[in-house]
Amino acid sequence: MEDSLKPFVPQYYKIVQDDTDNVQYIQLEDLLGQFENPCVMDCKLGVRTYLEEELLKAKEKPKLRKDMYEKMCQIDPTAPTVEEHQLHGVTKPRYMVWRETISTTSTFGFRIEGVRRSDGFSSKDYKTTRTEAQVREAFAKFVNGFPHVTSLYVKRLQELQTVLTQSRFFVSHEIIGSSLLFVHDGSKASAWMIDFAKTCQIPEDVPPITHDRHWSVGNHEDGYLIGLSNLIKVFNDLSEEEKS
Repeated sequence: MEDSLKPFVPQYYKIVQDDTDNVQYIQLEDLLGQFENPCVMDCKLGVRTYLEEELLKAKEKPKLRKDMYEKMCQIDPTAPTVEEHQLHGVTKPRYMVWRETISTTSTFGFRIEGVRRSDGFSSKDYKTTRTEAQVREAFAKFVNGFPHVTSLYVKRLQELQTVLTQSRFFVSHEIIGSSLLFVHDGSKASAWMIDFAKTCQIPEDVPPITHDRHWSVGNHEDGYLIGLSNLIKVFNDLSEEEKS
């Protein structure tokens, strides 16, 4: 990708053909290769993780989904309405919107997808991490024992913030369901943009988006910069605490 964002995404090498299963794969740079026993965290950016088209399509022929009702009940048995409990089902649009409200996605513009630390700890149990205190605790545990990395993450994210304003790709696309991958070890730390399966070009009939406004149906805003700013604040706060 010939764009100012190039240093912030994995390098693309080639398409690999697997003749056994007749499947093609994209060969990308191994982002963990330069680290020794790294700690890794995946944070999904943006105020929503679904495309507007997905929501509109689901609303065209809404039907009750028992599987989504059960998922909702597993996380919060009080979330379904009395009627939904009686019917043992929720519609997909209802579930999609609700899912974003139980984490920090709709409020902070990012959510933690998973963490793996060098001490063997691994977890994806962040679905209901939604308060500022919970977020700070999760991030503090991620960087615990590596006091040098918080300032390195702040520097990297601030550089990304600057580059995004210069990127032709970023200006012309809504970034949905994409993540920032944070990686550090005993001597270094970095972060990259990954997962672009739902990234798509902004329709020509839609006014330019800013990436720093909250979403409403039709404006195609993704809130990417909201999440990035809040991530910078989290790491910056941790860095200041370490100094004091």
